[in-house]
Amino acid sequence: MNIPMAKAKAQLSELVKRAQAGEEIHLTRHGEIVATLSAPARPGGSKGLFGALKGQIRIADDFDELGPEWDEYIK
Repeated sequence: MNIPMAKAKAQLSELVKRAQAGEEIHLTRHGEIVATLSAPARPGGSKGLFGALKGQIRIADDFDELGPEWDEYIK
């Protein structure tokens, strides 16, 4: 929805309600969009990269132990 700034000032409470309901409100000045009113992103909607695979990957207890094939290189 596009709405001129002058009208938006008079209807701000209603516009905020509509934005909370998921509608994106574009504020215009002289027909050009100058700002957008929308609801904030919901927490938990997008996990960050860190910890995204928690519980999905298992590391073996001996992952850092070298096998016998490395014995000749370590002497």
